[in-house]
Amino acid sequence: MRIHLNIGSNMGHREALIAAAVDAIACALPGAAVRTAGPVESEPWGYDSAWPYLNMGVMLELPEPMEPERVLDITQAAELAVGAGAPHRNADGSYRDRPLDIDIIAIDRLRLSTPRLTLPHPRAALRPFVMGPLRELDPDTADAIIGDRAR
Repeated sequence: MRIHLNIGSNMGHREALIAAAVDAIACALPGAAVRTAGPVESEPWGYDSAWPYLNMGVMLELPEPMEPERVLDITQAAELAVGAGAPHRNADGSYRDRPLDIDIIAIDRLRLSTPRLTLPHPRAALRPFVMGPLRELDPDTADAIIGDRAR
């Protein structure tokens, strides 16, 4: 099973927060092979801020399948623990600065839409800071997401 994540931060020591999140996720998934793409700095997406984001693509290869919602539970727990529980949205639902944001971009070629999770990530193809690292790690999955967007 191949899981693609994008981890971003625009508060605090961004590199250390992202590294800690990768470690927390890897510890929760023993036996997973972990690869990361080079970091990408970008302007905040969907809101204005003086603080740029640092984003990193992460690919996890698991020897056994896992329920997608379990993957979501693991990433949300890491985001909460490493990001000190900071919310990533304002009360009105708009985005805000945050120490950590972990998005599941794709799990294999799975298409899924539940109240908690949509795969592939519905806005991945619109975000160069997601697609660049994804293309570096797994060009076939990046091409599939772009192809989905074209339909």
